[in-house]
Amino acid sequence: MRSIICNAISGIANQFPDSQRKLPNSQCELRLSHCDLHIRIAIVQVRIAIVQVRVAIFQIRCDSRNSCCDSPKSQRLVAIENLDKAYNPRPEEVTNHYNEHAARTLIGFNSTRRDLREKLKRGPCMATNPIDQCWRCNQMWAENRKRLVDCALGFGRGTTGGKDGEFYVVTDPSDDDLINPKPGTLRHAVIQERPLWITFAHPIMIKLKEELIISTGDKTIDGRGARVHIAYGAGITIQYTTNIIIHNLHIHDIIPGKGGIIRDSESHFGLRTESDGDGISLFGASNVWLDHLSMYRCSDGIIDAIQGSTAITISNCNFTDHSDVMLFGGSDTSVLDHKMQITVALNIFGKGLVEKMPRCRFGFTHVVNNDYTHWLMYAIGGSSHPTIISQGNRYKATFNRLTKEVTARISAPPAVWKSWDWISEGDEFLNAAFFTPSGNPDAGKKFGADKMMPFQPGHQVPLLTVYSGALGCKAGKPC
Repeated sequence: MRSIICNAISGIANQFPDSQRKLPNSQCELRLSHCDLHIRIAIVQVRIAIVQVRVAIFQIRCDSRNSCCDSPKSQRLVAIENLDKAYNPRPEEVTNHYNEHAARTLIGFNSTRRDLREKLKRGPCMATNPIDQCWRCNQMWAENRKRLVDCALGFGRGTTGGKDGEFYVVTDPSDDDLINPKPGTLRHAVIQERPLWITFAHPIMIKLKEELIISTGDKTIDGRGARVHIAYGAGITIQYTTNIIIHNLHIHDIIPGKGGIIRDSESHFGLRTESDGDGISLFGASNVWLDHLSMYRCSDGIIDAIQGSTAITISNCNFTDHSDVMLFGGSDTSVLDHKMQITVALNIFGKGLVEKMPRCRFGFTHVVNNDYTHWLMYAIGGSSHPTIISQGNRYKATFNRLTKEVTARISAPPAVWKSWDWISEGDEFLNAAFFTPSGNPDAGKKFGADKMMPFQPGHQVPLLTVYSGALGCKAGKPC
């Protein structure tokens, strides 16, 4: 084939006056290599032109709205403003608020988790933690879904999601069109530029073709009353927005998206690179409440919060079968993450988890009344001097003598991390598990511990977390 091309080039050259003889083979090879190079350059230029034409067509389809091509930079500036608004300069007030509610909830409960389950089979609905007690045992929950917004505790308290909007019912599991999503799909719901309370008409399994971008604020995704799975596709990205609730979903087997042009609002689309494969990724997001989620087997993190995400509560979730569970802060150089404030409460960190439950950089993380069982490396880790307050958790180590420690300071010698405030109060340690504290031994008082009502001790955690994960709610019955 190469000789045929070479002969053809020689034939063409011989047609010109200054080419009265056949080209030597060496010159032919040289011209052929130049030809290959120019062809490759031309192909690249054609591909670039095709992309430019496609973008131009999409811009025309955007109905000439000025907001269609809003700069990501402007979105970032708005997110920074939201970060400043959501940041609480007195985080002890938030931990105090949680502990007051927790103290009132368990009065009268002194059973084991097994005993409680037996009682629940025979008796009326019993909510065993302060968040669930706010709404779960009301058989009219389906008629009063928006009562849920009154129930958030921790740093995500005050998140209202789509309370001020109408209901949007998802009926279609497809995710075929990323530019003009089909009405009735979840992607079409989240791009609407108005508050919405999103529910589901029936049990549904949604395989996202690419990441589901939530960049319009004031949304609730409420899976109660329908078994909703987001699985075997891309995950959810909450980016540069505020006031989001995600409740009662199964999110699992998430894989990276390939990227492409994706619409993230009615008036904006953009070119996205490959997504990481997180279950839920928070990027510059504030006032977010993630509650009653069952999450496992994601390609990257189960929940990541980076780039100034703050005012977040992660509660009543069940996490299993995963390596890197939660990342709070994506870089040791991120200035925005100094204002990160996150509550991790009432969750079960179950079988098959390896590390990062969470792994923190900077910021303030309140880890309270969670059930940790059998982590394979460590449970709670961090770098860049984060503040971590661990209260009333239950830590059960594996039988591996090398993984008994709950905590891990990453890329820092003791001379550095000894000043970090990592406090353990009221935690229960089983199977020789242990927490290595650091910082000021009286640092708890700095965060209002001396004024707080007693949080629930670690041995109460099996009761507090008995209903963690997605619930099987049915309309007309207590959930």
